[in-house]
Amino acid sequence: MSLQIFRTKPVVSHDDQDHVLKRCLSAWDLAFLGVGAIIGTGIFVLTGIAAATQAGPAVILSFIIAGIACAFAALSYAELSSSVGGCGSAYGYSYAAFGELIAFIIGWDLLLEYGISVAAVANGWSGYFNNALTAIGLPLPEVLTKAPKLGGIINLPAFAIILLLMCLLIVGVKHSAKANNVMVVVKLITITVFIGVAVFNVHPANWDPFMPFGWFQTLPDGKTTGVLAGASLVFFSYVGFDAVSTAAEEAKNPQRDLPFGIVASLVFCTVIYIIVAGLLTGIVHYSDLNVSSPVSHALTLLGYNWASALISTGVIAGLTTVMLVLYFGLTRIIFAMSRDGLLSSFFNKVDPDTQTPVRVIVLCGVIMALVAGFMPLGDLAELVNIGTLAAFVLVCLGVIVLRITKPDMVRPFRSPLSPLFPVLGMLSCGALMAFLPGITWLRFLIWLVIGLIVYFGYSMQHSKLAKSGQVR
Repeated sequence: MSLQIFRTKPVVSHDDQDHVLKRCLSAWDLAFLGVGAIIGTGIFVLTGIAAATQAGPAVILSFIIAGIACAFAALSYAELSSSVGGCGSAYGYSYAAFGELIAFIIGWDLLLEYGISVAAVANGWSGYFNNALTAIGLPLPEVLTKAPKLGGIINLPAFAIILLLMCLLIVGVKHSAKANNVMVVVKLITITVFIGVAVFNVHPANWDPFMPFGWFQTLPDGKTTGVLAGASLVFFSYVGFDAVSTAAEEAKNPQRDLPFGIVASLVFCTVIYIIVAGLLTGIVHYSDLNVSSPVSHALTLLGYNWASALISTGVIAGLTTVMLVLYFGLTRIIFAMSRDGLLSSFFNKVDPDTQTPVRVIVLCGVIMALVAGFMPLGDLAELVNIGTLAAFVLVCLGVIVLRITKPDMVRPFRSPLSPLFPVLGMLSCGALMAFLPGITWLRFLIWLVIGLIVYFGYSMQHSKLAKSGQVR
């Protein structure tokens, strides 16, 4: 039997009005969507970890480098999502454009990205939750807030919040652009409070040396440090901007609004990251920031307990929403892959009472809770990043391939200066992958090997296209 790995779904026609979503999102709605998805664990947690362990005050350069790589990838992402069709994820339109095998690989990649992202955000949430408890005199024992690798028993708050979100998703959760805008405002108020306090407590001596770890070096234990390694870590801060490009079909004017939403949210968030990182490393020494709640921790060290508690409360609310959206997206990707026959039909059953895929929600919740409880944040973030960067490389490649193979395809949005920008996206994202530690690469390759075993052992024979005999 030949390996029929290029089976594809028909590309969705943009003229089929029965399958076109309502174009109701403005350029500013898209920009707020991007800001809401981007601002989360990255700014409130990873800024401190990257500064303390990899880049020092030069972490601001790490954010700039990661932001540029994201910008190239985002423009390619926008072109595909606006032209190919499919469900609202890289899995959906890669299935329509590239074929079953590539779609499976990207989908499998997304499972890693979304699942580990939830666990990583839960780690950040845990730090701020315990910080808030400490502010009111009810701190949890340290062994219940750290993974075993860090000297604890379990990160109990991270474990518990995912199980709580699991229950919420089983009942059913609705999201809207208005609710997202409200959460964006809450996050920005939280950041404004920090900036307002920190700007009057900066000690320039804390920025010396500015680049204590250099640009890049591999340590004897295999770990990497330096500004470029920091960029590979803080890249996690930008995970979520693809929410803008997946809304292409609902944008009022995608040719104009998509680039505005993507670029505006990326530029705005990068500027915010630079300001926060600069102030954070200016008010306390970077070596004191290797904690799960660096922003509130820094204010506590300065004696501003009221500001620390206020920021912790805002961050808790904001990160809860981020986790809920990521968790929701994960279950829907698994549901879509199962519906296409690439995963077992066990996962595409909908509970008649709640009208939600309860089996997927529970399975994902239990696994993610265990990962969040027993793995430290740094390891989680690096694993998310390598999976996301790999998907971005394929997305950029997809733009180049489709420009050649389907030059007449309707493209409501076209990535500018193609193929230059897609090539730069591949090179920059590939370079960031290269700066990740070897152990992260090993874990990622093991995940891909498992995925290929699943595909060739199950998916090829059970997919809907295999059963219908569709081959390209």
